[in-house]
Amino acid sequence: MKSFISKCLILFLGLTINLMGATTPQDEIFIRLNQVGFLEEDAKTAVIFSNTKVTPRFHIENTQNGEEVYSGKLKKVKNKGWGNFKYYYKADFSKLKQPGKFKLSLSGSGIKSTEFGIGRTHSYTNYHEDLLGFMRQQRCGYNSFLDMVCHQRDGRSMFGPMPDSTFVDVSGGWHDAGDQLKYLITGSNATAKMLKAYELIPEKFSDKVNALGQEGKNGIPDVLDEAKWGLDWIHKLHTGPGELFHQVADDRDHLGMKWPDKDSSDYGWGPNSYRVAYFATGKPQGLSEYKSKATGIANLAGRSAAAMAIGARIWEEIDPKYAQKCREAAFELYRMGKKQEGFQQGNSYGAPYRYNEDTWADDMEWAAAELFINTREEQYLEDAMHYAEMAASVSWMDKEDAEHYRFYPFFNIGHFVLYDLVDKGFQEKLAGYYQEGIEATTQRGANNPYQIGVPFIWCSNNLTANLITQIILYEEMTGDKQYHDFMLAQRDWLLGNNPWGTSMFMNIPENGEYPEDVHTSIWFLTGKEVPGGLVDGPVYRSVYENLRGLTLKNEDEFAKFQNDFVVYHDDFGDYSTNEPTMDGTADAIFLMAWFAQDAAKE
Repeated sequence: MKSFISKCLILFLGLTINLMGATTPQDEIFIRLNQVGFLEEDAKTAVIFSNTKVTPRFHIENTQNGEEVYSGKLKKVKNKGWGNFKYYYKADFSKLKQPGKFKLSLSGSGIKSTEFGIGRTHSYTNYHEDLLGFMRQQRCGYNSFLDMVCHQRDGRSMFGPMPDSTFVDVSGGWHDAGDQLKYLITGSNATAKMLKAYELIPEKFSDKVNALGQEGKNGIPDVLDEAKWGLDWIHKLHTGPGELFHQVADDRDHLGMKWPDKDSSDYGWGPNSYRVAYFATGKPQGLSEYKSKATGIANLAGRSAAAMAIGARIWEEIDPKYAQKCREAAFELYRMGKKQEGFQQGNSYGAPYRYNEDTWADDMEWAAAELFINTREEQYLEDAMHYAEMAASVSWMDKEDAEHYRFYPFFNIGHFVLYDLVDKGFQEKLAGYYQEGIEATTQRGANNPYQIGVPFIWCSNNLTANLITQIILYEEMTGDKQYHDFMLAQRDWLLGNNPWGTSMFMNIPENGEYPEDVHTSIWFLTGKEVPGGLVDGPVYRSVYENLRGLTLKNEDEFAKFQNDFVVYHDDFGDYSTNEPTMDGTADAIFLMAWFAQDAAKE
């Protein structure tokens, strides 16, 4: 009798499994959707998969009163979702536009999704401010999250015009990811993108902290406080006319989890002491076995000049003296880029991994366009158009594979900035460049039920964030909305509509499934979860299996969803998929703010 009851109980549990799964493989049914939610006018879909056929109807209920507000029929999806499941379905509830909090359930099964919102006040509100909070956690120098000062001895020069090991003050900036390196490659992009986000949608950003990142208003939106942290660091790296440093520290940093103010890495001057500062020569560099490639410095100088040009405009009303400093730096950095066209990559020491950026015309286009806005000097406009045609549609978007950070930044915002400055014929050319890349990703997305359109190279989530932004700006340029639902599918992927059912942002949403066991020293040492960090994201299994030093620390909670094609692990030991990145988070600030309500309505 007990055996019969036990078998019935097991069968019941298998049939009533919830969103996050349980233990009876043949009867498990999984619902995947955007856990944050949707705006009223959005396309709204969920993916359901199982090894058994699923009851064909679904229902949406209001979680506040239990009222059913929508019902529909599941549509069978033929293309597989890279999982070990036989049946895939899609639930489309786009017609539901009622604001509120809801759950999706499947008829007759008792299976329900996590709660999600519809409408700005029930979904996106101010998550972009959480992303800014993660940026503050990454600050080097004074870090308000840790309330400590670190790396004040950055750094000792290498490859510069001064004697090697000369001290130069390059303190400040941001720690790059879970490690404590600092790169102009990523720092310049993060700075410029935050400034541009504010310039495009200033009404979205609030003022809750001061310039040091401490609680308390200072009359300046927090996004500008954070961007200025980057501008100040770029000013330090630009040590004089014709001089620019591009990296502080290298992979000698990777000694395990450590407090930034007690850095045990040793660059030849003892632990917790001076760190190497690499000068941008435009030539291959390396202090040990591995050498970077380089043909110039225009990628670094161009992006930095763009940041300075935007900063000069914004700070004209805040601090004219600082605006002038930015203006002068923008001119000088742009001249440096023109003089040394080409790219400078990141440097490694004892490992073969580095930032392999090898594009630069896009950065010079962006800088020239921003400088033309500031000066109205025709030479800058001519330069911008010249560089635009050089950059064209070159990107990762039509590639299935690419070296790490090869096509960086991951979309060319210069085309958007230039668009309103040129005639209709050239506008069509710029829009065409964007559309060519978007088309390639939509074709890739048509092959899976989630419509995700990116290749799963290292930092695939960064690609996704940039694809979303490119489509948003393409719509702004042209009014063409044909890719809008595809863009929303990319957003939904980042927030839970993926095989693993997890958001890719730390602690977003607070009551959902999100990365917890992240590869960062701060989480490892403090146990404190910091909302907002965008993790690297899923990678090809071939990438995961060929990187050094990857060992899962715990049993894989997503084991049943892994396959021979793509993997993601919420595990401290997997730096390839679960390490939050500073620049990926900065890239995502604009898109999160785009969906958010205005700051005044918070």
